[in-house]
Amino acid sequence: MDIYFKLFEVLFPVFFMVGIGYFIGKKNPKLDTSFITNFAANVGSPAMVFYAITTTGVTFTMFIEYFWYSLIAIFAFALVGVIFLVFLKKEIIRELPPFVLPNVGNMGLPICLFAYGDLGLGIAATISSLVIFFHFTINVFLASKKFSFKLLLQSPPVYAIIISIIFIYYEIETPVFLVNTTMITAYTAIFLILMSLGIALTRLKVFSFKSAFISSICRVFIGPLIGLGIIKMFNLSGFAAGVFLIQCAMPSAVLTYLIGSMYSPKKIVDSIASMIVVSTIMSFITLPIVVFFALKYFY
Repeated sequence: MDIYFKLFEVLFPVFFMVGIGYFIGKKNPKLDTSFITNFAANVGSPAMVFYAITTTGVTFTMFIEYFWYSLIAIFAFALVGVIFLVFLKKEIIRELPPFVLPNVGNMGLPICLFAYGDLGLGIAATISSLVIFFHFTINVFLASKKFSFKLLLQSPPVYAIIISIIFIYYEIETPVFLVNTTMITAYTAIFLILMSLGIALTRLKVFSFKSAFISSICRVFIGPLIGLGIIKMFNLSGFAAGVFLIQCAMPSAVLTYLIGSMYSPKKIVDSIASMIVVSTIMSFITLPIVVFFALKYFY
């Protein structure tokens, strides 16, 4: 019975915060969320990455290890995504990002934090750092069919990742004032990001449910199976394996829609939006199962 209470403790805060955002979005459809977006991208996410990687006990060895596991998982997501897109007779290049890049930041980080504490947050941030990096490289490349090195240089989270790696590689002790500042900023960002996800669900529309449903199966059902396969392949265990499994089970990232809307045709953007909405709704059913499994077998 204890594991069911733990499951409730982990998921309730996340779903509650998303629910607050959904309620606010429904009540005020014209609510301007640009502040949340700018804060999350330029301040919240960098602070979250730095705090999680440098203050939670993650070593450079662990960072590199799970960085590579995440890279393997993303390659597998891409391979399965291509198969699904061929089956659905859709454009492979521009519609691939929501298959490849799960929502490891908005949903993944808080769920892993509540499930495994600070150490879980550290591993989750390691995985998230790779996905963030890919958003500003592969995601932009696929959406626009051209690479923008300038966008990468203008991305604060990328610099946060680099600085964090320097800190853990040289085992630099993070000053207390920096720990306190990034901690407050990170927790503020978690709340705002989860709330913005709820608001986004009231605005993104499903244009083709059948297609989005089939695509979402790849994200929320096959995703955790790929994660479990990698865990078995490399004989991973403990809380880090649980975090990895949970992150692989996340729905499609909202950022794939934002970047797609900047570079891709409306038809492609509508398809991406549909997959984000459906995969997120489906994850409300699949995530409790995945988190239950992770807590039971990887703790």
